[in-house]
Amino acid sequence: MESVKRHPRSRRQAVIAALLVALVLMLDAMVASPALHKLVHADADAAQHQCVVTLFAHGQVDVAMVAVDIAIPTPTVTTVPQFLISIFSPAIEHLPAGRAPPVSVASLA
Repeated sequence: MESVKRHPRSRRQAVIAALLVALVLMLDAMVASPALHKLVHADADAAQHQCVVTLFAHGQVDVAMVAVDIAIPTPTVTTVPQFLISIFSPAIEHLPAGRAPPVSVASLA
């Protein structure tokens, strides 16, 4: 089997994404556990204390707003005209062998 070679850039992006996820989870754990926050900051209980954990706890996080236009496809209905073609087919083809169509009165004259 051939080994799949990955680009170093995609590997770097995966490492950066994993570190950012770990950072957000760590901040969330510090918000949930004041003792863990106190391990990082000695003055975590102070009223005037502000750090990334307290900002994260109060929802004061800046996010990049991205406006994405949603393109709704317009339904298109196409119709194909039907053509009826009528071809004359004599009845002789549909009769059993040795049989002929009935004789009409007009052909006797």
